[in-house]
Amino acid sequence: MVAPRAMWKGFLKLGSVTCAIKLAGATSEAERVHLRILNRKTREPVKAAYMDESTGKPVEREDQIKGYEVQKNEYLLIEPEEIARLKIESEHTLEIESFVEKAQVDPVYLEKPYYVYPADKPSTDAFAVIREAMRRTKKAGLASIVLSQRERHVLVEPEGNGMLMTILHSPREIVPAQKVFGDLKDRKIDPDMTEIATMIIDKKVTRFDPSKFEDQYENALLELIKAKREGKQPPKAAPRPKENVVNLADVLKKSLEKEGIASPSSGNKQGAKRKKSA
Repeated sequence: MVAPRAMWKGFLKLGSVTCAIKLAGATSEAERVHLRILNRKTREPVKAAYMDESTGKPVEREDQIKGYEVQKNEYLLIEPEEIARLKIESEHTLEIESFVEKAQVDPVYLEKPYYVYPADKPSTDAFAVIREAMRRTKKAGLASIVLSQRERHVLVEPEGNGMLMTILHSPREIVPAQKVFGDLKDRKIDPDMTEIATMIIDKKVTRFDPSKFEDQYENALLELIKAKREGKQPPKAAPRPKENVVNLADVLKKSLEKEGIASPSSGNKQGAKRKKSA
């Protein structure tokens, strides 16, 4: 994979220490399978266009302007020059304003990662000092930055010889968990089934290794493309999983057998109880 180009250049600032930095995307979709939209009749690619809602006709770029809807069908027009004049310090400076424990940041706030690295040789020392100070204190920095004409709050932390900057969702973008989980009530759980589930989890404990991640959907898509190019029948669809668990205890025990784990015996349980009471 080709190293990504820098997509932002500015300054990293901590107190009075400033150094020139660049940002590069930490993720890429270049290796994914991309399907284009075609006209079924002509087999020619189609392209998206902005259409006037009243006339249904395409609107050329020079005739497009942004607008803020103040009330139904009434818009306040905003010229590109007016937006460009909204210069704020974070447009060119990534200033670390405060520090937090990384564990305090709820993963639901993490959006998109970027790599941060020195923009030139003179900035290398100052960059390294800030990075190593964060590493030594085991802290992550909170800062703001302007990307795509929008100010975003970010988390900055050491990453190898560079740093990792992760865009954070605004609280307004987060759906409160209570809205989704509010109807879930506490249930009385059978301790025997919990013990079996725990044994299955312990058997499957491993180290985090993203190199083993596999996109089965994309693999199936590639197989479909290969079959169609070779004039063969497309692969058969995978069977749908069963939707209902008839007997949870039986299913858990079968899972134990599949993992080669002996089912906990009642004798062991009684021994464990005597051990606790002693």
